[in-house]
Amino acid sequence: MTVLGYARVSTTDQNLDIQLAALRAAGAEVIRSEKQSGTSREGRTELKTVLDFLRKGDTLLVTRIDRLARSIGDLQDIVRAVKAKGASLKATEQPIDTSTAAGKAFLDMLGVFAEFETNLRKERQLEGIAKAKAAGVYKGRPVSIDDAKVSEVRRLKDNGLGASEIAKTIGIGRASVYRALKT
Repeated sequence: MTVLGYARVSTTDQNLDIQLAALRAAGAEVIRSEKQSGTSREGRTELKTVLDFLRKGDTLLVTRIDRLARSIGDLQDIVRAVKAKGASLKATEQPIDTSTAAGKAFLDMLGVFAEFETNLRKERQLEGIAKAKAAGVYKGRPVSIDDAKVSEVRRLKDNGLGASEIAKTIGIGRASVYRALKT
């Protein structure tokens, strides 16, 4: 029976030290950490590693459930994966212990509130962008390639180059190549 710790922050300028110290103090024997957004499980290789490593009787330890997921769907998927391994989930700062009925209920409630908070933040952000656009302050992301580069992209495509080669040759991203070819 191993206690596996998992710590996550969203951006590279945030610090993991407080989470790591709390996990160590709570008995985590192995700790994996990463700096990735919690809005999706994609790209979160350390979370995948921890979930793959869990065995029957192990405990996945986090400081708070929002370190695992920002949506109730992702949280439920993670909890199901933990349960399928015969392991349990505990949080150091919240009364969560999936080995008890009360802990499971509290986990579900917190998951709903975490998703609600994410949705509210997204709505406020969209409202702010709409207000800035109406005031003429926000004009969106600047165009990364001009008409001359669009012509160059098409010429290189006609010469048989692929998107990656075109992007490297011109010094732009592959997504910009695809956008230029659409116009």
